[in-house]
Amino acid sequence: MNAQKKVVVGISGGVDSAVAACLLVEQGYAVTGLNIRVLDSIEERPSLKPSPLVISDHPDFQIPVFTLNLSSKFRDDVIQYFQDDYLGGNTPNPCMVCNKKIKWFGLFEGLKLLEADFVATGHFAATSFSNGRYRLYKGADTEKDQSYFLWMLSQSDLAQTLFPLGKLTKPEVRKLARSFGVRAAEKKESQEICFVPQDDYCSYLTGAIPGLAEKVAGGDIIDEMGKVIGKHRGYPFYTIGQRRGLGVSAKEPLYVTALDTEYNRIQVGNKSSLECSSLIASGLNLIGLEKLTNPIQASGKIRYRDRETPCTIVPLGDNSATVSFDSPKNAVSTGQAAVFYRDSEVLCGGFITQIINTHQ
Repeated sequence: MNAQKKVVVGISGGVDSAVAACLLVEQGYAVTGLNIRVLDSIEERPSLKPSPLVISDHPDFQIPVFTLNLSSKFRDDVIQYFQDDYLGGNTPNPCMVCNKKIKWFGLFEGLKLLEADFVATGHFAATSFSNGRYRLYKGADTEKDQSYFLWMLSQSDLAQTLFPLGKLTKPEVRKLARSFGVRAAEKKESQEICFVPQDDYCSYLTGAIPGLAEKVAGGDIIDEMGKVIGKHRGYPFYTIGQRRGLGVSAKEPLYVTALDTEYNRIQVGNKSSLECSSLIASGLNLIGLEKLTNPIQASGKIRYRDRETPCTIVPLGDNSATVSFDSPKNAVSTGQAAVFYRDSEVLCGGFITQIINTHQ
């Protein structure tokens, strides 16, 4: 009976997590909300504290909510990673790392402290168990599917995780929110990184790392032949595929095609120079696969809004793999995640660490 099972639900203040909690209440679970704080003052020993958050005005769905301050861990595991990756010439994905190292870490801390059986979130994704493995699937709403961000979850994570919204679309979630009396029913979604104001990462880095702007200013912009054709404001302030803000005039549009962190140079070229047919993905986390010892066929994406492309994954033996796409990807960036699917199931994912074959 679900009534005997306790669930800790991550409550963000948005509509999705609130509806997830209400659905679990409706299904008979004993539900407690957990609001994880990441931008508060630092606490040496994080502990659960009662929260004033109320997810619903309906008496049947007024669950207890606690807060857990993980601001110190967030600073070390997410913000520092974000800064280091940009300084390393990569393009970080802090929300993806936050899911594993902050959200699921915090939820399982809450599970232990509250002696619960499961954790749950409002992600649009789904799970099942078959052939001895917990499996992760895309959400039914193809526009809102968030499985790409969850590739780092382990078997033990998935074993105790519920995704109540997996079979729902966003319009259905908003309709349920209104019927549940959820206060955030009409709340707009935020697409920004929570610690980067106005999603302006350049201004953020300038303010967060004293002296950075002065240190990296005045580097060379080179073309594909190595000829200097201009100056730039510093390699950390550019991303692969960027076209605007280069300050270089040419007969055809130019795009950032490479970042040279050692010599503070950025390389530019035409759009075809951004095409990539092969890469190396490292730190692979296997979800739908028990092991990866032989080449397999899959479909892969190299960023959240990327369209999946058929590919061949060849293991390298060190938790890495070479991935060759049937048709080239555009503007592949190291630091992003490559996530691989078979139909709607997530097979595995890893960080893009090397681009090994670009269009010539």
